[in-house]
Amino acid sequence: MTINMTLRTAGSGLMAAQTGLRAVSDNISNVNTPGYVRKEVEQRPIVVNGVGMGVEITAIKRVTDQYLQLASYSANSESHRWAAMSEYLDNAQALFGNPSDETFFFNRLDTAYAAFAAAADDPSSSLLRNQAVANVEDFLSEAGRINTQLDELGRTIETRIGTDVERINELLGEINRLNADISRAWLIEQDSSGSENIQSGLVDELSTLMSVQVAKRPGGGVDIRSAEGVRLAGDGAAKLSYVRTETTKGYIRVDPAGGIGSPQAIQVPGGEIRGLMDLRDQKLPAMAEQLGEFVARASERLNAAHNASSSVPAPATLNGRLTGLDLATAVNGFTGRSSVAIVDASGVVQHRVDIDFDTQTFTVNGAPGGAFSPATFLADLNIALTPAGSAAFVDGALSISAAGAGRGVAMDEGTSMKAGRQFSHFFGLNDLIRSNGYTTYETGLKPGDAHGFIPGDTIQFALAQGDGRPLQQVTVTVPAGASMTDLLSALNSPTSGVGGYGQFVLDANGAMSFKASGPYNASLSVVTDGTRRGAGGPSISQLFGIGVAERTARADRFVVNPKIVNDSTKLAFGKLDLTVAAGQPALRGGDGRGALALATSGDVNTLFQAAGSLGAVNLTVSRYAAEFGGSIGRDAAAAETRKQSAQAVLSEATARRQAVEGVNLDEELVRLTTYQQAFNASARMIQAAKELFDTLVQMV
Repeated sequence: MTINMTLRTAGSGLMAAQTGLRAVSDNISNVNTPGYVRKEVEQRPIVVNGVGMGVEITAIKRVTDQYLQLASYSANSESHRWAAMSEYLDNAQALFGNPSDETFFFNRLDTAYAAFAAAADDPSSSLLRNQAVANVEDFLSEAGRINTQLDELGRTIETRIGTDVERINELLGEINRLNADISRAWLIEQDSSGSENIQSGLVDELSTLMSVQVAKRPGGGVDIRSAEGVRLAGDGAAKLSYVRTETTKGYIRVDPAGGIGSPQAIQVPGGEIRGLMDLRDQKLPAMAEQLGEFVARASERLNAAHNASSSVPAPATLNGRLTGLDLATAVNGFTGRSSVAIVDASGVVQHRVDIDFDTQTFTVNGAPGGAFSPATFLADLNIALTPAGSAAFVDGALSISAAGAGRGVAMDEGTSMKAGRQFSHFFGLNDLIRSNGYTTYETGLKPGDAHGFIPGDTIQFALAQGDGRPLQQVTVTVPAGASMTDLLSALNSPTSGVGGYGQFVLDANGAMSFKASGPYNASLSVVTDGTRRGAGGPSISQLFGIGVAERTARADRFVVNPKIVNDSTKLAFGKLDLTVAAGQPALRGGDGRGALALATSGDVNTLFQAAGSLGAVNLTVSRYAAEFGGSIGRDAAAAETRKQSAQAVLSEATARRQAVEGVNLDEELVRLTTYQQAFNASARMIQAAKELFDTLVQMV
């Protein structure tokens, strides 16, 4: 071996040892730096004509384990998904109060029942009456407050989603720019570990916001793709956006890098955004919908008891609620008997009309009063009431009035029934609780009944997958066919309706609902609804409660009847007794049977429609309250458990990843010693070559 070859060999060894020492020095100095991945020098021998000519550095690489990295990304996504769920479900649960406190939302209804029970013992007490009214008002106002704050919580979450999407776009842009830096360093065989460490930290942060696929690029850097493989960063950075309207679910849309290709919705199965979107579009709406169902049924049971009773003295007029139906349709389908009594100031019956819906006949003061049909019901009822009273039906609301000073109207519900409600209750003639919208969706309509909506009007639906990604928007036109069967056929058309994704069905009580079918199990939202049931009547979505937006707004719509708020003596604490002898009061002061019925209304079984975490069930209001309150707590507890489990998995994945990628001082000290010895050996070899060269020069 020539002296020149010896120097070259020793010099390459010196440079290799020096590079190794720098790598070890960087590792040791960054032992506590978060996100730092230790470096390792790769080298190989230089062989010329089968003879070793030293060593060369082939690469300075970060020590990583791709499997552990991917496991860490996945665990990161799940941990932050459930952390977001747990945080906001805990906030939502807090809106209802502490179950052990008197101010707990569900305890407020019990307080109202207790107030009615107390008033039943002393129905003449204005103090007890006012307290009962105040307690019902408190329950309804609290329901409205919770519903409003659930909506505000949803808006807060929506803002946070937007912020997260902005950060994702920033991360994708930075990751993409670092790809260029890393590729250049690889091309000229320079150390790219600094850029790679920064990029790795950015990918870690990205995985907390959304689940992604990460793959190394052959020329250095990484490709970022969505769960289904849509490229987000690599050769250019895509732009993500959160798309949502007030009535539809939200989803994440990708605009490809450079504007090449069409925007498309992508899957986001994990990460903080997934948790926030599930909260915004599923959990909170379900909670608000269930709140609306609970308040609606509690109000319905109170109204049922109030309609079956009467104030003493009886009111001069009973004004009904907006049914959304024409009178003929509303009357059609009733069964059983009901009675209308006109009483004087002493409660003595002056005029009585019995309505037999089975035979469609009236009995007036005990004598046959003629027949009626749904179409002629109002006119025939007025004939039967004359001269003691009258009836009117204006804008979908029935009213019955007494004629003559000091006279009033009282009802005996009897055995009448339609869609689970008795006659006065169905029309809301003596409701304790009123609403400023449609809150009861059991219309009583049958397949053969006229739907009443104006032909040619349209309703537009949006159908989406479970994660919010859109499937299709469908516009349905109200058909010329007049029956509910015709309307259902138009809605369920496989070509112009929703038939490709499910079916609208009408139950025995006239409640319409959408039942999704496989494989998509689509959710349905109402985008726009221009339909009307007659001039100024309700739309399809209003009358039947179609769409989450309609049902989640219900809890805000209830108020105590203003007439009763202004005068608590109008509370229906008495009962009309038509069995008394002629000339005896059928309504008596001091009668507390109506108050007792109000107090026990929470113990009457009622049919709750599917809402939130509960399906359709037949329970008492009190039992449903317990189930509802329990479901809120269970959801929050389940999210916390999932969060803790995900964090445990993340901790384990992080620990194993750090065991591979992190700096071990003992190992680094061994490498430091090795490189020092190699450096010294190469230096001694150079010194020996120098001495040999000097000797040769002296010899010459």
